[in-house]
Amino acid sequence: MDRYTGWLGRVAEVVTKGTGEVERTADRAQVDVTFEALGAERSEAVSMLNQRISAVEPLLESFEVRSRQLSVHDNWDNNQRIGSRAQQQYVIWVSGLDRLDGLLAELVQAEPSWINGPSWTLVDDNEAVREAQKEAVADALRRAEGYATALGRRLGPLLRIGDTEGGAGYSPKMMRGGASFEMAGPAGMVDQLNLKAQQIVVSASCTAAWSLLD
Repeated sequence: MDRYTGWLGRVAEVVTKGTGEVERTADRAQVDVTFEALGAERSEAVSMLNQRISAVEPLLESFEVRSRQLSVHDNWDNNQRIGSRAQQQYVIWVSGLDRLDGLLAELVQAEPSWINGPSWTLVDDNEAVREAQKEAVADALRRAEGYATALGRRLGPLLRIGDTEGGAGYSPKMMRGGASFEMAGPAGMVDQLNLKAQQIVVSASCTAAWSLLD
């Protein structure tokens, strides 16, 4: 909250909050995919899962796999064990977006149980964050100058500045792009999806205190 404070014997100051936003086109996509297999025993479920992902692992060698997570558990129905289930979950990063369509087509052909993505991010957000911070400081300064003018005072030097809660960050302009679907359809369906890289909104916010001069 913007405010003006002043006490006898102390420097009068005005404290303002500034925000800044810039947009950048995403240059990295994240795809989450899960393969499942059922078996009478855990060992059988794992064996069948290994067969299902045997064609997937070579495909992923040319991509950045951020996570591989194996889950094996028994299935129960009315307190009765009815077999076992094995799952392999992948989190895949794709920086060369021209390869995204091909990856999704290959994954669909491998018939996973679940695909979600792409989620859009930036490989390097440093430049965008600095630009958003610059706008946030300029916004705080404009507000401070407005309060100083309203009080018939002059704005003095900056006394302190810091991030507000949350500081800088970014998010897709829309929460998520691409598609989320269970089981695989024909590989041609990927061509019908809108997989164009989204705009990322990079934001920053700060709180600054300025001295007030007569």
